[in-house]
Amino acid sequence: MSKFSNEFKLEVVNYYLKNGGLKRTANHFNIGSDLTVTRWVKKYNEHGEKGLLKNFKSSYSGEFKQNVVEYMHTNHLSANETAIHFNLGSVDQATKWERIYYEEGPQGLYKERRGRNKNMSSKTRKKKLSKEVEEDLIAENQRLRMENAYLKKLQALVQERTKPKQSKK
Repeated sequence: MSKFSNEFKLEVVNYYLKNGGLKRTANHFNIGSDLTVTRWVKKYNEHGEKGLLKNFKSSYSGEFKQNVVEYMHTNHLSANETAIHFNLGSVDQATKWERIYYEEGPQGLYKERRGRNKNMSSKTRKKKLSKEVEEDLIAENQRLRMENAYLKKLQALVQERTKPKQSKK
């Protein structure tokens, strides 16, 4: 998705308001979709020039999110209409908040979800074993090493005994 300057958006909206026609306006300014023009016009009608400004607000309070979702439901608005009404940066914010509201309830909107999960780490940590478990594992390891060495010696003896018989034939 390409970014447009605030001046360009205002120029497009003014052209549309003077000449009409969403597709004509989109074609005149080489904008890929007339839906973009529609969104800009609706934001302009709702909030004026301020509605066309890029929204750089990075976080919203849980109370604001809850109000947005409840307003959307009480007034039977789509996520797009709600985003325009509240001048959100993206329609996706309203749909995301609505999903969280239904899955986790209103209290889910108060959680901070940005960034890496706090209990994630880049290195896997070794689990601490109790002394008894550690000693048992060491003893088992020693027994297995001895068993392995015994079997190797036994196999060597068996091969040694069968070797002379094969050479006599």
